[in-house]
Amino acid sequence: MNGELAVAAIDLGATSGRVIVGRVGADRVDLQQVARFANHPVALPDGLHWDLLHLYAEALEGLRVAAAAGDLAGVAVDAWAVDYGLLRDDALIGVPYAYRDTRGARGVARVHAEVPFTELYRRNGLQFLPFNTLYQLSAETPPGLGANRLLMIPDLLTYWLSGEAINEVTNASSTGLLDPRTRTWDADLMGRLRIPRGLFSEPVEPGVRVGVLRGAAAEQVGVEVPVFTAPSHDTAAAVLAVPMDPERAAYISCGTWGLVGVETLAPILTDAARAANFTNEGGVDGTTRFLRNVMGLWMLTETLRAWERAGRGVDLVAILAAASSEPEPVALLDVDDDVFLAPGRMPERIDAWLTSRSLPVPTSQAAIVRLIVESLALAFAQTVQAASELSGVPVERIHVVGGGSRNALLCQLTADRAGVPVVAGPVEATALGNVLAQARGLGRAGDRASVRTLVAASTRLASYVPAR
Repeated sequence: MNGELAVAAIDLGATSGRVIVGRVGADRVDLQQVARFANHPVALPDGLHWDLLHLYAEALEGLRVAAAAGDLAGVAVDAWAVDYGLLRDDALIGVPYAYRDTRGARGVARVHAEVPFTELYRRNGLQFLPFNTLYQLSAETPPGLGANRLLMIPDLLTYWLSGEAINEVTNASSTGLLDPRTRTWDADLMGRLRIPRGLFSEPVEPGVRVGVLRGAAAEQVGVEVPVFTAPSHDTAAAVLAVPMDPERAAYISCGTWGLVGVETLAPILTDAARAANFTNEGGVDGTTRFLRNVMGLWMLTETLRAWERAGRGVDLVAILAAASSEPEPVALLDVDDDVFLAPGRMPERIDAWLTSRSLPVPTSQAAIVRLIVESLALAFAQTVQAASELSGVPVERIHVVGGGSRNALLCQLTADRAGVPVVAGPVEATALGNVLAQARGLGRAGDRASVRTLVAASTRLASYVPAR
């Protein structure tokens, strides 16, 4: 590609992180992974925390490798939502909690006693999840622990890289403290919940240059690379890179979680949307990600991990092939049951869930995997249908991106259950969205439709048609 632009994406997921270099040309974008590292929360006496210093050190090393390979025009960070770090006088207070920690549940009663959920939904449009940021903050005494800044996880890494403390809007929208109509902070809500307004700065849109690598970060990387905002909520980045017509398609960003929904031009704050537990989170160009969190590959990953620890490890490709030959399960799991949320002992919890309901328990590993994947496919299909009905978007195609796009069994079963074709890919949608948002900020990529056309031209897509 002539005149290509190279930028680096620091892409942090709930189980792993990557540093990926994206090279953007006039008619193609290519990605090269230069670093990959594990991400596992650490159980401490006071709860479950992220090993954020490890992630930052690995990200810096990956960025050093990326910079050594050629000139970089930018770097941006994306990560999961809801979790945060608190700063006092520019220093981090404690170790950020992981959303799978149970402390957020303490904040739920405190928040809803002050602002009933029906009102809360009209104000923030967020699906109820006990780990949403406002619940985590309300579990602290006092809320914010006397800090003077709150930075979401990707904002915190951006601060360490550049020295600039900002709140990027797509991740800010997951806090429960942002008005989804105006994309500004709800100061009244903060006051009622006794959350200091001064913790937050005005939200910044994706694709904005916020500074350059400074201090120790610049010294380790070796160059002063410009630092941009990505759509820092990894789902927002992924949705930007879905090669879809948003007026006729739904998306499933499938990794640890399955984020299932449609892209709309305005939030949907109806009682029906609240009852269906759909969320309204900020997207690129003022759009709304109208979606529902569904259990993604977490159950499968945790099941495989448990078997590995028990000395019964299996090859993922082989077990999925074997599962495809298993008969359709007699009964399916409710994958969104909170019993499956925590790490550890997943096969035992699946057995207990089925047994408590007098449902048949599969005995072979292949049958268990088929049960998990079939249950996920049903949940995906049902959520797509609900998203279509609530939004008015006629879904003629479902796009699956992320790691789940490589799971042919899951894609096929989703097409079967939904009754519409499934298009799988790209796998690295989040990194692509991060890269292309930077390219837009540098004047090298166009509107959302142009970005999605570029993704489609650069990606090998797989199609699955309903077989039932």
